[in-house]
Amino acid sequence: MTVPAFKKNQYEFTAHIRDPEKNKMPDGIEDRRMGIYRELLYNNIEGFISSGFPVIREIFNDKNWNKMIRDFFANHKSHSPYFLEISQEFLAYLENEREPHDEDPAGLLELAHYEWVEMALHVSDDEISMDSINANGDLLTRHPVFSSLAWPLVYQFPVHTMGPDNLPDAAEHPTYLVVYRDRNDKVRFLEINPVTARLIGLLQDNENFTGTDAIDHIAKEMNHPNPEIVHQGGKAALEELQQHGIILGTQT
Repeated sequence: MTVPAFKKNQYEFTAHIRDPEKNKMPDGIEDRRMGIYRELLYNNIEGFISSGFPVIREIFNDKNWNKMIRDFFANHKSHSPYFLEISQEFLAYLENEREPHDEDPAGLLELAHYEWVEMALHVSDDEISMDSINANGDLLTRHPVFSSLAWPLVYQFPVHTMGPDNLPDAAEHPTYLVVYRDRNDKVRFLEINPVTARLIGLLQDNENFTGTDAIDHIAKEMNHPNPEIVHQGGKAALEELQQHGIILGTQT
């Protein structure tokens, strides 16, 4: 099929804006005017990504950062037209399209995911509902209910402490976190241990489990010589999760 002239001009126009070094400027347009579009659109994209991934931006120097953002802008085909979802598109680009570079820190993909989670929770339109939830219910004898704005995560790198002055060369041991948005709409994180992570997983995967059921299950898995210690630790973990608003209460 023959492409209409106006569409051909549109393709040339947008291709040049995305990657002016590889795509010539459309005929009949003044370079000064075209430069306004080149600068405006690139700066908008770069600005959103910088604000969504501030730690990664600090880690990369200006040259390497702009090289990466230009490659994303030029080659990534976004599936969403919304600016608020640029961070998700950039994460997809890092995970699926960008080849590793020498300047990349170890754990870059995990750090990017962690920073994206913070953004995703911040802009999420989910609202905490206490319908069918007893805020004062017994966490041990009833089923604890978790906030939809609390995401348990596990990383191989300590993503919550990474920065320009703290870049581990390799993964040492898993990092367990719950990233959550509190009732004041602040996004926070809670570092937890593997046992608490297992406790959360069991309760989220088994709606009929009481807190005690999940703790008993863990005690058997650990084959702990003193199950009472596991019960004390499990009870304390449930109470801490509720204090942070990660657990809302129990099913009524």
